[in-house]
Amino acid sequence: MNPNRPPFILTDNRSFRTYLPELGTGDTLVGLLNIKPTEQVLFLDLVERGIRLFPPALAQQLSRSKCLQAMVYKKWMVPHTFVARDRHDMIKQINAYGREKIGPVVTKQNRFNCGLGIHLWSSIEDAYNQVCFGSLAYPFVVQPFMETAIDVRVVIIKNYSEAYWRSNPHSFRNNMFCGGNSGEHKLSSDQWDLCRKVMERGKFPNAHIDLMVTTDGTTYLGEINLRGGLKGAKISGPEYQERIKAMDEAFVKSIERLHYSAM
Repeated sequence: MNPNRPPFILTDNRSFRTYLPELGTGDTLVGLLNIKPTEQVLFLDLVERGIRLFPPALAQQLSRSKCLQAMVYKKWMVPHTFVARDRHDMIKQINAYGREKIGPVVTKQNRFNCGLGIHLWSSIEDAYNQVCFGSLAYPFVVQPFMETAIDVRVVIIKNYSEAYWRSNPHSFRNNMFCGGNSGEHKLSSDQWDLCRKVMERGKFPNAHIDLMVTTDGTTYLGEINLRGGLKGAKISGPEYQERIKAMDEAFVKSIERLHYSAM
């Protein structure tokens, strides 16, 4: 804490960039930070300096990386999901997938959204061939292809929540961006429990959660994000933004009360 000034509560990226060198313990950053891929280490720097982030640094990092999600959330995802960091990972998993007699696989490029970075391969060997010839860049996520009945998007902001299914009869990509249909979905207690667990694990104050529901009724985590598309949701864009704003403002007020009580 800087004894020569009151603690900062910064709520925009311009202020963050301006005061970055002098931030320290007791200062607070509210809102998503516009940190470029080459600057990811800044999250570690901010945490090590004792700066409070909202949303927390872990949630922001997870939202930016499908590979990090696959490492942190592996136990909730499709069995045998792994992160391919280099050729050695692929060779190792080719043998493992062979032992398990796993056929088609899906790869997910690290920082793509809207289904644009998802690709289906007839086998892990086919994906490996593409990597070797430079058509697929490391790192990326690999998981067995699962026949899904529906894909469920869950939107949670404080006490507001809704869920809707997404399905595409013409493609394995169920995203609305890729032509999927949608409808209201009632989450089971187990699905709600899964959502709560992944939000708690990643320190998410709000979330867009994608669940994969297989044809046998099993539910797996697809991915989680702090922001996401709302096509198919009941909540409107303006209402969504108002709820996010209210959540941020409530957090700011809680920090202001904390500072006041410490005076």
